[in-house]
Amino acid sequence: MPPLHSSQRVAVLADSQNLYHSAHSLYSRNIDYTALLDAAVFDRELVRAIAYVIRADSPAEEDFFDALRDIGFEAKIKEIKTFTDGTKKADWDVGISLDAVTLASHVDTLVLCSGDGDFTRLCSHLRHEGVRVEVFSFGESSAKELREAADSFIDMSENPDKYLL
Repeated sequence: MPPLHSSQRVAVLADSQNLYHSAHSLYSRNIDYTALLDAAVFDRELVRAIAYVIRADSPAEEDFFDALRDIGFEAKIKEIKTFTDGTKKADWDVGISLDAVTLASHVDTLVLCSGDGDFTRLCSHLRHEGVRVEVFSFGESSAKELREAADSFIDMSENPDKYLL
């Protein structure tokens, strides 16, 4: 990773669904959001931290949303949509992208915590606008094109105990 400067203004956007599914499929563990935020900010100035979550009517999810807020994340919550054929859908790709583009003029660095290849074009756009883009995710479940589109890729699988509970 290139040298970081303490004067950098940073926004951290965490795709909680992507992180959850990766952590559970690879390690059967949960993300340590405190450690993730600390590593992402890395002694720089945090402007905003947003965790994008899905409400799935699980008993513990309100506690999880509260814990995210206590850590320093703003929790943006989306309800699951159930279609007539029984399929369910809930993703934050458009919301994350819009927030990233909106925040771009207020930060020097955007940290995207996701391995979703749908964000490749977003990374390219932000870099074109002069924003440094850092991606935090698990290498095995991260799109190659996303890793290549970022200024730096932090493979959470290289030190899973640092990022997992």
